[in-house]
Amino acid sequence: MYLLIDAGNSRLKFGCHDGTRWLVQQAQAHDAPLSLPAGFEPRRVVIANVAGEAVAERLRSTLGGWDLDWLQGSDYCMGLHNGYARPAQLGVDRWAAAIGAWQRVGGACLVVGAGTATTVDVIQRREDGGGRFLGGLILPGLAMMRAALSQGTAGLPLVRSSVRDAHAVPDNTADAIASGCLQATLGAVQRVAAQLPGAPILLHGGAADALGDHMPAGTMAEPALVLEGLLCVARSRDNPPR
Repeated sequence: MYLLIDAGNSRLKFGCHDGTRWLVQQAQAHDAPLSLPAGFEPRRVVIANVAGEAVAERLRSTLGGWDLDWLQGSDYCMGLHNGYARPAQLGVDRWAAAIGAWQRVGGACLVVGAGTATTVDVIQRREDGGGRFLGGLILPGLAMMRAALSQGTAGLPLVRSSVRDAHAVPDNTADAIASGCLQATLGAVQRVAAQLPGAPILLHGGAADALGDHMPAGTMAEPALVLEGLLCVARSRDNPPR
């Protein structure tokens, strides 16, 4: 039994896994109680927290009866080498997603996380068959881009939702803002993807639906990629390589 927790900037996502299948996956507010299955007793709790110390303290208080394993950026995990200049500074949600992507694909790929921020990360395959996380981009998420335009100007409105069709030349302000934010994000993805022609793209995160229809053909929707990576970590720590 494993409890995996992804404490992101805006929401907390958790999953309960019995070793064979997911029993539950859920997203909620940081301060909402965890609705665990009746009788669920995890053998390991692995947490990726980028939401700050207050959320970490709340989790310690809520889950005080269990040992908590806090994921940190590391040089290596499960066949994936960390090429970040300072591995410990890599956001643990990005590291967990990269681990999940490597275990899913086993080769070069692009990992796009669409949340409060949008991340575009690159994994390459090494000559020895292992993987290498190279790093990537961090840019404001779609909602943050739209909010910045409203807050930083005198006349632009706050547009709360993305457009389903990205207009090349929008003829109204709301579509101009929504399309501009969407096109800027897609442009960043496409420029990085050009460095790995033919490599699969894995898309995850709370805003993934807003991007999904506009991503390159063959993009793999992996909504629980961070939790999948945390599950891989939990299993590896139960069964360390000899």
